[in-house]
Amino acid sequence: MGAGPIWDYSKLCIHTITTKPWSLDEAISHYTRAGVSGITVWRNALEGMDPQSAGRRIREAGLEIVSLCRGGFFPAADSEGRQKAIEENLRIIDEAASLGAPLIVLVCGAVPGQPLNESRKKIRDGIAAIQPYAEERDIRLAIEPLHPMYADDRSAINTLKQANDMAEDLNTETVGVAVDVYHLWWDQELEAEIRRSGRAGNLFAFHICDWRTPTEDLLNDRGLMGEGCIPIRNIRGWMEEGGFDGFNEVEIFSNRRWAQDQEKYLEEICRAYLQAS
Repeated sequence: MGAGPIWDYSKLCIHTITTKPWSLDEAISHYTRAGVSGITVWRNALEGMDPQSAGRRIREAGLEIVSLCRGGFFPAADSEGRQKAIEENLRIIDEAASLGAPLIVLVCGAVPGQPLNESRKKIRDGIAAIQPYAEERDIRLAIEPLHPMYADDRSAINTLKQANDMAEDLNTETVGVAVDVYHLWWDQELEAEIRRSGRAGNLFAFHICDWRTPTEDLLNDRGLMGEGCIPIRNIRGWMEEGGFDGFNEVEIFSNRRWAQDQEKYLEEICRAYLQAS
């Protein structure tokens, strides 16, 4: 059975990429006034800023920092590229620690023409290489499966089963999974794999939006909750039944939405969250 409606914003988190035209300071100000409780910071929003100072401003405004997006992109065609990816992810761990973000979302990467199994092995090896440092800095890592349409160059991890297999193989409390409804709603094994994640204690993050039909852009045309065909409330119910009690994170890439008045858009986000989530 799906979950009931949400009657407040106590579990509402918004990704800064959702309101991409706003600076981080603008997002902090507007999210706070709207009653939003959490924020996931995308790294582009931190450009030119001191992460420690940014984290302090966020907390002083009363927002909880849910995660930092994003790390990952481990596969490469050569060993030099793979080592550079590891070094970059170690820097991202430092950035998350300075910001005060307890979690990094990993978009794992892929290389066009490279066999997917080979990319998956390199992803696993890359996460294993950074995991001890993440644990030392008290940062968790969430493997985020992406829709299969991104398997060529963005992620060779495309189902929650693959993410669960990898997290369980790594066998550490530092590594779990992020469930994004946009990427996983179509999977007939989703409910079972969410329950599996819950049993293993690996449900680290939950991202929500909707799938518009027709979709005009496979990257930047995500819908507001309730605009499309994703059974968000059912999936949220499975998450909660699996033991997840974290934030519901609104993550929307949308050229249409970025072009509109962001204050009105934020009002629509908050309204849709209450009605459709």
